[in-house]
Amino acid sequence: QVQLVESGGGLVQPGGSLRLSCATSGFTFSSYAMNWYRQAPGKERELVAAIPRSGGSTTYADSVKGRFTISVDNANNTMYLQMNSLKPDDTAVYYCNVRIGLKRFWGQGTQVTVSS
Repeated sequence: QVQLVESGGGLVQPGGSLRLSCATSGFTFSSYAMNWYRQAPGKERELVAAIPRSGGSTTYADSVKGRFTISVDNANNTMYLQMNSLKPDDTAVYYCNVRIGLKRFWGQGTQVTVSS
């Protein structure tokens, strides 16, 4: 079965960096576009970054452009989100996501807290 497991979250000061990982199994990782979402308290879940598989470019939410970088390691079926220059507004639970056919799969999420 499809499994997505996020890790790498934590508490970081404003201006700091974190690298999130999403380890996957149960599907052909290199064949599917992958996404990072986040959900802050009291807010809707939002798309942070996406990486396509059949051409095209990575895309980012305007709020993270120039600070976050999405990448994949096909050999290890893992997706990453490098987050630099973190701000308090980046505080949220971060989720990895894949859509296979009509079904969307989610990990359990990893908490990122940006605070001094």
